[in-house]
Amino acid sequence: MARRKLSKRHIRSLLKLGGGSSYGISLPREEVEEFGWKAKQKLVVEKYGNGLLIRDWNDEKK
Repeated sequence: MARRKLSKRHIRSLLKLGGGSSYGISLPREEVEEFGWKAKQKLVVEKYGNGLLIRDWNDEKK
């Protein structure tokens, strides 16, 4: 699969997962590493205006 141009690097596709009741999106590796997130880590997803806000679940407990 070809890489996207740098100007379109943040454009992502919405994927339908297994059973069809969930959706997924791939995140840029650089962004995930910057936050220190790991695979299978719990995250909080909230509706924020016309978009979504994704943050670490541990931040919610503090």
